[in-house]
Amino acid sequence: MALRSIEAILPPDNLHFVGDGFRVYGILGRREPLTMKRMSPFLLMDYAPVHYFPPNNGAPLGVGSHPHRGIETVTIAYKGKVEHNDSTGAGGVIEEGGIQWMTSGKGILHKEYHEKNFSKKGGDMQMVQLWVNLPAKDKMTEPKYQNIENKDLAKVDLGNGVGSIDIIAGEFENNKGPASSFSPLSLFNLKLNKGKGTSLSFKESHNTGLLITKGNVTINNSERAPTNHFVLFKNKGSEFTIRADDDAEILILSGEPIDEPIASYGPFVMNTNDEIRQTIDDFNSGKFGYLD
Repeated sequence: MALRSIEAILPPDNLHFVGDGFRVYGILGRREPLTMKRMSPFLLMDYAPVHYFPPNNGAPLGVGSHPHRGIETVTIAYKGKVEHNDSTGAGGVIEEGGIQWMTSGKGILHKEYHEKNFSKKGGDMQMVQLWVNLPAKDKMTEPKYQNIENKDLAKVDLGNGVGSIDIIAGEFENNKGPASSFSPLSLFNLKLNKGKGTSLSFKESHNTGLLITKGNVTINNSERAPTNHFVLFKNKGSEFTIRADDDAEILILSGEPIDEPIASYGPFVMNTNDEIRQTIDDFNSGKFGYLD
């Protein structure tokens, strides 16, 4: 089986705040070669590396009410706690190791902010938020919310002290993750012990990459990927190897590209500019619901 070669190992850049509560690097969707199309169906990734927030006795920090249409937002909590509310009435707290998977579909308002007790006590926060594209036929689906606790994830021990995989979406060795998606994709958290390694294989046609969220790793026994870097693989070959130079954690993304036009404007991702104009009209006329 041919090894899947690396296209680029990209350092983090564009550090900025989203709202007043999330200090993030813009990883996917904001620069070459990681345009919205290159890692489709994953359009955008904001990565909040470990950052200490001091105790806050005022209103919890975060992002106020804002709309989405045509995508799913996936928030993964590595450290800290985040609370969510949306215009469907759904809400919940994402705790360490948990995931919120929100389908905006035809339109939703939501807000995300530091969970109240976390905010009062302060602490380290580390998060990833992904935008996952919806196929054209599903862009106007009904909004929904999946609150996935860490205990709900499918977990695979790799044996021999190598480490483990938490499966959020997709399958690994006949173990299926709890998240449902509208197109074929895999989303795994891989944990490797220092000096140990494993191999993974995905369809050659699927766009595949990984984010190093802890430690440093070596890919294909040749190329070193440091903490907070993103590894983009070529669509040639299927299998690659990862060895941990330190105790390491890696977010693995792979998915079937959605080969459709992309028209985006702020928090809206549709297929045509006419659909974007209609989306703005629908939002302004209150069709996304209401959220204080």
